[in-house]
Amino acid sequence: MLKQQDKRGNLIILSGPSGVGKGTILSALMDNYDDIHYSISATTREARVGEEDGEDYYFISEDKFESLVEKDDFLEWAQVHNNYYGTPKKYVEENLNQGEDVILEIDIQGAQQIKEKFPQGVFIFLLPPSLEELKSRIHHRGTETEDAIQTRMKNAKKEMNKVEDYDYAVVNDEIEEAINKLEAIIIAERCKVKS
Repeated sequence: MLKQQDKRGNLIILSGPSGVGKGTILSALMDNYDDIHYSISATTREARVGEEDGEDYYFISEDKFESLVEKDDFLEWAQVHNNYYGTPKKYVEENLNQGEDVILEIDIQGAQQIKEKFPQGVFIFLLPPSLEELKSRIHHRGTETEDAIQTRMKNAKKEMNKVEDYDYAVVNDEIEEAINKLEAIIIAERCKVKS
């Protein structure tokens, strides 16, 4: 356990292109530590089969979402494919104030919004070993059309140019090694004397 005493928690932002393995890395990290909280996003989209409110997402109406935007209750939010997605500010703040770390798995645009409001966050960019490997991983998922894969690859090239906006870059070549590096970053941040 990596518990820190009498110190505000760290907000950890994990970004990277689609298919790089953010979910896999995050899932393994969450299995290893009970003192890191995953921030669940709110969305206006319908729940998919097997998804649960409050576990996968907070499923809310468009009116409710827009009301929360007006109240500045999100750290970041965006409209994607006619649905809204956002990171509720209250949950994050409550855990950070209790000295607990909070991790967000978020896209590059969301990370940029958070950096404006919360520059002291720990920004980590997960990179593929190569664009060819990334394309192979997306192909192996078997969930995308060829056109969708091409779009994702085009977006990935643009997103990877944003790596210099982050504090750390971790290459996800071997999963265990990438997890170890992420854990090392978290431990180092918890040992910092100055924020």
